[in-house]
Amino acid sequence: MMDIHAILKQLPHRYPFLLVDKVLELESNTRIKAIKNVTFNEPYFQGHFPGRPVMPGVLMLEALAQAAGLLAFDAMGQVPDENNIYYFVGIDAARFKRPVEPGDQLVLEITIDRVRGGIWKFKGVARVGDEVACEANLMCTMRAVG
Repeated sequence: MMDIHAILKQLPHRYPFLLVDKVLELESNTRIKAIKNVTFNEPYFQGHFPGRPVMPGVLMLEALAQAAGLLAFDAMGQVPDENNIYYFVGIDAARFKRPVEPGDQLVLEITIDRVRGGIWKFKGVARVGDEVACEANLMCTMRAVG
C-alpha cells in the first residue's frame, strides 16, 4: 500500500531513526499495518547487546509511533512540513513480551482509539509472526515549530 518512497514523503525521520519500511494495509481513520525489517546492520546492535543482539523496547515503541503518525497524516489528509511536527507525547500500558532480534520482521498494527483536543490516542501492537513482541497505548499531537 505504501513503499519506502511514499513513507519518506510522509515522515520526517531518516536513517538511523526511520523505523517503518513498508505499509501493508491502511484503512483511513481506522487502522494501519506496517513492517520494520530488523537487520543485523542496525547501529544499536553494536551495544544492545553485543553477544545477544536485541532491539531496544523504546525503538519498538518509536516504530509504533511512526506508524501511528502515518495513519494520522492520512486521516488528516496532510503531510508534515517545516512548520509542523507530529510529536509522540505519551505512552500507557507498555508491555514487552518477546525479544526482537536480527532477522525478525516486526509487524506494526495501530488503531485509532480517539481524537480529542488535538491529542490522538492509539492502540498499538508489534508482532513477530503470531507472537506479540510489544503492545502499548500511544498519544501523539501536531505542534507548530519555529
